[in-house]
Amino acid sequence: MNTLQAGAPAPSFSLPNEQGDMINLADLAGKKVLLYFYPKAMTPGCTVQAQCLRDTQSEFTDRNVVVLGISPDAVKRLPKFIEKENLNFSLLSDEDHAIAEAFGVWGEKKFMGKIYDGIHRISFLIDEQGVIEHVFDKFKTKDHHQVVLDFLNK
Repeated sequence: MNTLQAGAPAPSFSLPNEQGDMINLADLAGKKVLLYFYPKAMTPGCTVQAQCLRDTQSEFTDRNVVVLGISPDAVKRLPKFIEKENLNFSLLSDEDHAIAEAFGVWGEKKFMGKIYDGIHRISFLIDEQGVIEHVFDKFKTKDHHQVVLDFLNK
């Protein structure tokens, strides 16, 4: 796994959101984007992370930041997660994990003695010109939103 670092251009992408609409990074030029990769919708850690981002969404909006979650979940699974948790931001489907690989967040993981490939929980703050401004890779799911907001408030 070779995770992209701050200063690198963010790979362009076009992924379907929870309604099947294509979201393109290029269309968000002029705004900051918090792109957070998460392993699977409706699992405990991913739910806590999404709820905290939901609850602080206005703080991100006030800072001109668009929040987007990316997972390998199928599009049909995403509306259920958004509805169940009343999420106020889009989730994108990266079923073939091509975008996760482009950002360097797809790789070997270990869980309960098993080794498998999957998404690592890493977030990227992309600036208004499409350059990675900061990489967040050390946080607890319940603190993720605050770590990002603390960085934005510097």
